[in-house]
Amino acid sequence: MSQLTDVTHRSVSAPAGRIHLAEQGEGPLVLLVHGFPESWYSWRHQLPALAAAGYRAVAMDVRGYGRSSKPADVAAYRMSELVEDNVAVVRELGEETAVIVGHDWGSPIAARSALLRPAVFRAVGLLSVPYSPPGGPRPSEAFARMGGGEEFYISYFQEPGRAEAEIEPDVRGWLAGIYAALSADTMPAPDAPAPHFVSQGGRMRDRFPTGRLPAWLSEEDLEVYAGEFERTGLTGGLNRYRNMDRDWEDFADFQGAPLKQPSLFVGGALDASTTWLADAISAYPTTLPGLVSSHLLAGCGHWIQQERPEEVNEILTGWLAALPT
Repeated sequence: MSQLTDVTHRSVSAPAGRIHLAEQGEGPLVLLVHGFPESWYSWRHQLPALAAAGYRAVAMDVRGYGRSSKPADVAAYRMSELVEDNVAVVRELGEETAVIVGHDWGSPIAARSALLRPAVFRAVGLLSVPYSPPGGPRPSEAFARMGGGEEFYISYFQEPGRAEAEIEPDVRGWLAGIYAALSADTMPAPDAPAPHFVSQGGRMRDRFPTGRLPAWLSEEDLEVYAGEFERTGLTGGLNRYRNMDRDWEDFADFQGAPLKQPSLFVGGALDASTTWLADAISAYPTTLPGLVSSHLLAGCGHWIQQERPEEVNEILTGWLAALPT
């Protein structure tokens, strides 16, 4: 935790009501957007590195997480609302533009922010989840076809209260399990049942590894995450998944739209996101015409900026330094 002694915490006004920020450094603004189930803390290794490189690094709690507001309406977590939160954060910080970088759900949130508000977000970095333009089949129908006799985890998350009933009696244990399931050093063997699917009448955690934390996750780190979610619950984070059909409708006019800003992609070679979406990565010459560099880290899982902080920091700072000022 010593590396976080120079981090300043504050809350700013946004359409969500309140967005909590963790900030370090001075210089051009870099907005860091986390995924599920995480928080601003997932960027703890990047804040000091970006600050040392001459940037104003700001990691946010997305609406529904941590110390940010948690609207009650499920529809309040649609992508267009999250984009406006990000714009409000930039404005509240006294800036006109920012580079936006996202991991996991933060990656599509960052991408849609850059797509909808290109005058604000001058460059976009995507970690773990590749860019896919809006369009394609209705998400709920596509997910329902996955897994055969098993249920894809995104479908499992759709009914309000269902996943919460699994997670919230033992938040710490569930978080430890999902972090281990998607980490390179603790994930199930390739021939084991996939943790992204749920058997009939089963639970996600039935397929999570137990007994060992991944190397990147200390007991102290786990306590930070568990403490936040034990206080807030998981509904805010899960509501993001419950808006994918709404997003599909909201972004119908942007079907196939490329991201034209300077961009970066960093993925883990052992992350299911990069294998499921391999075609999206192959399409980058068309969908990311401003792509500066793309990296696939060998032997790395899903929690990329925490599993490989030094490599990710080097890639991020190198990319940022090469951006037009």
